[in-house]
Amino acid sequence: MNLELLIPLVIYLCIMLGLGFWLSRRPQQGSFVQDYFLGNRSMGGFVLAMTMVATYASASSFIGGPGAAYRMGLGWVLLAMIQVPTVWLTLGVLGKQFAHIARRVNALTINDMLYARYRSPLVVILAALGLLAAFVATMVVQFIGGARLLETVTGLPYQGGLVIFATTVLLYTLIGGFRAVVITDAVQGVLMLLGTLVLLAGVLHAGGGAGAMFGALAEIDPGLVEPRGPDGFLGISFMLSFWVLVCFGVIGLPHSAIRCLAYKDSGAMHKGIIIGTLVGALLMFGMHFAGALGRVLVPELTVPDKVMPTLMLTVLPPIVAGLFLAGPMAAIMSTIDSQLIQASATLVKDLYLNYLSRTPPSPTAIKRASRLVTLVLGLIVLWAALSPPDMIIWLNLLAFGALQAIFFWPLVLGLYWWRGNATGALASMVTGALCYGLLTSFGIKLMGLHAIVPSLTLSGLAYVFGSLLTAPPTDEVRALFGKSPSGR
Repeated sequence: MNLELLIPLVIYLCIMLGLGFWLSRRPQQGSFVQDYFLGNRSMGGFVLAMTMVATYASASSFIGGPGAAYRMGLGWVLLAMIQVPTVWLTLGVLGKQFAHIARRVNALTINDMLYARYRSPLVVILAALGLLAAFVATMVVQFIGGARLLETVTGLPYQGGLVIFATTVLLYTLIGGFRAVVITDAVQGVLMLLGTLVLLAGVLHAGGGAGAMFGALAEIDPGLVEPRGPDGFLGISFMLSFWVLVCFGVIGLPHSAIRCLAYKDSGAMHKGIIIGTLVGALLMFGMHFAGALGRVLVPELTVPDKVMPTLMLTVLPPIVAGLFLAGPMAAIMSTIDSQLIQASATLVKDLYLNYLSRTPPSPTAIKRASRLVTLVLGLIVLWAALSPPDMIIWLNLLAFGALQAIFFWPLVLGLYWWRGNATGALASMVTGALCYGLLTSFGIKLMGLHAIVPSLTLSGLAYVFGSLLTAPPTDEVRALFGKSPSGR
């Protein structure tokens, strides 16, 4: 067991846990539900930017993405840069409208927004079930990434690393709620950026510079320095699919969209867009470029997902590696805590309080239920992560696509097309989920495209036709969403 690496990581985990305890003891503002699940809408621009980046940059980005770049070469680095505009797109498309309407209807979750727009319990229930299923899958990916990181760099067995990692994330999320999630995300975002830059500098120094390493990659496989990758794998269809899945479609990810309900004011949103886009660009380039160049320094890896922690052990002194391994650890923790708190909000706020509770529960009962649900969800994900696959990026992208197929059009067209209604939303969600599920289950690729492209196309058509063939929304809904009763 490598104590030089284990001790800094344990100290980092303890600091995150202590931060969660400290935030839990701050005076509560407003109701427990609003404070626990939305942090009382108090995020400033820097915190908004860093929590958006940290939530998006997950185990797939810090572990799976560099692993794919290790296998596919520099072409994957170019492909990964498609993700740069994600913060700008999410806040630009959803941010202002979401914040304005959420304050008017006191929406605390994405499903609150869907109910305010469509006035349909069935829309909310289907959305909640889809969100929970996809979040469990993505949280399993994050737990696997955290455990593999600890396993690789400290010598701990996989199960031991999994328990340590899961316990830390569960405790600070359980105790501190949304406020702890976003503040720890901000701290972790800074660590992610520092860790990425230090690692990339170490890789370039160890390999004798980018030019020498490009030559070495070409000697291993000329496809590693080609835009299309080895054997032309990164073709036009794959790139189009990737653009939809990890850039354009990210607008439909609920755990990113929820941040649009929680920032303080328009100034915070504009600052968040600028900072988030710049930090996201540095992170995406740095981590994937380091992963691709890592093929030169550690060419014999059998599990590509281990390239980032292996590189840190290879190119950095042990104590420095221990400090900056907090970067990928932060990426993983900052995603899972966001998904965990939103999954808990879905069960407690969207389903239990709205549909299952016959009498309004007391604030104490709500607090107890919220924390119990968070704990149970975390334990379920911990159990599911005990048997990991070799490459986690594909499982993460699968769950990403499912969320987008269900939520994208009801969120986007619900904001910007007055004629959309509950029938259109239901048709879109069901069509998107069925199409995506069938295409992925049977491995069908229409014109070589990822399942998300035809799924979003068909679900968008279903939304439009379902809405046009049935009655328009009520005047109340149109007025709430900024449309006059005449539709202008």
